[in-house]
Amino acid sequence: MSSIMATVFTAWGYEVSFLELISVITSTVGVVLGVFGVRITWPWWVASSILYAIFFFQVNLIASALLQFVFVAAGIWGWFGWGPKGAIPAKLKNNEKLIWLAMLLVSWIALAPALAKIGAAATWPDSFVLVGSTVAQVLMVLEKYEAWPLWFVVDAVATWHYGRQGYWFTSLLYGLFVLIAIAGWVRWFQRAETNVRK
Repeated sequence: MSSIMATVFTAWGYEVSFLELISVITSTVGVVLGVFGVRITWPWWVASSILYAIFFFQVNLIASALLQFVFVAAGIWGWFGWGPKGAIPAKLKNNEKLIWLAMLLVSWIALAPALAKIGAAATWPDSFVLVGSTVAQVLMVLEKYEAWPLWFVVDAVATWHYGRQGYWFTSLLYGLFVLIAIAGWVRWFQRAETNVRK
């Protein structure tokens, strides 16, 4: 385990491990492919999630580590759910949006104190990243456009959260994800509008 946590390079005093570097690269590829709605995105999500699960367990961000197993399961589900032609974006109905939002808020409020009891670090932001990412990931697998605005919010919180914890390279990655989420938001919205008119 020590070899994968070995420092590859140091930037502005922050030591980037081999594990974090590979996790960042595979995550970036997976998310960019997701913007285009191509099926090959899912194996990249699975690979990056396995790598990040190891990384987050190493640094005691338990909710973030557990989230990676959600991503692995969603990656398998997404591979079979999207099919060879990839995603066909659609929009949620207004009542569905309210249901998903209520589930997110209730789950977040319930999870944070539970994480605090087991000694996890930064429980409120870490649990929000876990719950918000889970909802966004499920919406993405279901090919719903609303996954991307939610990813925007979650990734913005994660950027602040991981930076505050001192994991600057991963924080930078999530900052990049905020920008990618905007691109996904625009692209999937346009495709969802086109699908409604058909």
